[in-house]
Amino acid sequence: MFEKQNTKISKFNISYSKIKNMQKIIFLAFLIIFAGISIDQAYSQEIKLSTFQESAQLIIDEKISQTNIASITLLSTSIQEIIFPAELELKIREHGRIQAIIITNENNCVLGVTDQSCILINIERNPEDKGINAIQASTREIGESLIDEINHVFDTNAEFFQVYIHTNAETNDALDTSGIVSGTGTISAVFTMPMEDTDSMYAKLSSMLISSQIRENGGFYEIGKILSTDENAKMSFSMIPTESKSLLQLRVSTNSPIENQIGSGTEINPLEFFNINEITRSNYFSGGNYPLNSLFQIIILSDEENKVSDIKGNIIPTQNIDGMEMPTKFTTEGWIFDPNKGEQIQGKFIFGERDSINEEELQFSLGGDNMKYEEPETDESIIVVGVIAIVSIGAAIFYLKGYKK
Repeated sequence: MFEKQNTKISKFNISYSKIKNMQKIIFLAFLIIFAGISIDQAYSQEIKLSTFQESAQLIIDEKISQTNIASITLLSTSIQEIIFPAELELKIREHGRIQAIIITNENNCVLGVTDQSCILINIERNPEDKGINAIQASTREIGESLIDEINHVFDTNAEFFQVYIHTNAETNDALDTSGIVSGTGTISAVFTMPMEDTDSMYAKLSSMLISSQIRENGGFYEIGKILSTDENAKMSFSMIPTESKSLLQLRVSTNSPIENQIGSGTEINPLEFFNINEITRSNYFSGGNYPLNSLFQIIILSDEENKVSDIKGNIIPTQNIDGMEMPTKFTTEGWIFDPNKGEQIQGKFIFGERDSINEEELQFSLGGDNMKYEEPETDESIIVVGVIAIVSIGAAIFYLKGYKK
């Protein structure tokens, strides 16, 4: 049971990867872009990146938890887009040992918590703390120095429950993610408060945190509303400090058991897990070309070898750069599967110049032989495309394997 609880909270937070060099890479890429080095002068100069990202993710996990997990994540490094007090953000970021702040209504957020919502303040261990008592005392002291301000910001009344040391990182190991939220050795000061329904909690926190300009422009924010009404829905807010800014994320997830084994001939209709038949990106990006700020991702973990086939929509041409498949063009909507076969399959869908995608365009099967493929154009400017893609991938957590401890 102990390992299952750790796997559960890890599963709901796998996208919280700490990207240490994100700002440096973004700065370099924008220097390249604005210097005029491009694949196509007229087009690449229009490519823009917003600090706000919207991401939809589906995990079909037959290997670890035997569940389907659908989630919507709204994230930004701007405290004007996801609103957070500047003084508190700076205080947390400059502390040095705080790895993450998480607010969640996930049941059993850590072992021993039942039917209560949680605030977790994750702390990096101080090497000078010798023994479990010293670790607990140090962690509690840091947590209690922040909880009053956090309660004030979120209009909560969380009280200290315990110090918890996470001992399982099965999901982080399988997906090669950082474990900042719930990996082995992560130490949490746990504060609890009365349980709240996900739809009311999503409505409350999103109205407090998400800027009105984003809320009034639809997109994945509205899909999050739909998802939050599911009887199995849970949500969380996280703040992950980096050297110069903090990554702020609002996430709502729902899960359902896998009823039939994944295998050859299995048809996948990703949007049915979100109870929608069309996915529309936010009008917040309507003022420019932001091809990688709205992303759909699917991950399939199975016990047997599988491969993608019979894709109804488009496949985007790619070129392998440093072991990752990078798109060679951004004007066309379509899938990038990397890898497209094996026990772990990952697919990312880019909207291109489209504002919405219907469910049929996202459908595909497993196990067949009909795999679409387009030969990429070879061009020196592919390196520039790669840099742009890497920046956007990092900023949007486009690839789960983008950060390792």
